[in-house]
Amino acid sequence: MPTTSSSGEGRPAGSARSKRADAQRNQQALLTAAAAVFVTSGVDAPIREIAARAGVGMGTIYRHFPTRADLVVAVYRHQVEACAEAGPALLADAGSPLAALRQWVDLFVDFLVTKHGLANAMQSDSSGFEALHTYFLDRLVPVCAQLLDAAAEAGEITAGTRPYELMRGIGNLCIGRDSDPRYDPRRLVELLLQGLRQPRSS
Repeated sequence: MPTTSSSGEGRPAGSARSKRADAQRNQQALLTAAAAVFVTSGVDAPIREIAARAGVGMGTIYRHFPTRADLVVAVYRHQVEACAEAGPALLADAGSPLAALRQWVDLFVDFLVTKHGLANAMQSDSSGFEALHTYFLDRLVPVCAQLLDAAAEAGEITAGTRPYELMRGIGNLCIGRDSDPRYDPRRLVELLLQGLRQPRSS
């Protein structure tokens, strides 16, 4: 009696895995495109704008994400993971821990700009929102702590800044960006980071 692969009779298992990997890559590319559109146009941006950026049809987006809330939550989780993975990579590749921290904060600000539309997109699903917020803290606070510790050990910043405190401060500075085009949170975030720097000895 002939045996069949776990992916189905007559279909090689490797082919099924390859298709799943391709689908995963395509979805990640779609989420990256959606995140970029949300940063420039907000979470209420037309789906056709996201589809054009991703190079796919609108039907493809609706097939993966039937509602806008589904898409916004997926982008949120995608960006959290990107921020979490970027921390160690930046520490390894940047010229200094402080440079890595600056680059990571820039990514974090991009994420926060998208995050501000999350509550409205989820509307009454307060429990879902709280679960996402917990996930956000669990993933990103340790990464921020690693960057701060490395910069302090290198003598580039004053020790003692708590990661949650810094992230909360950056988040507060980002509030209002959507409603006032004259306000640039990045400039104030840069001033905040300058305030962390270790004073030069005379």
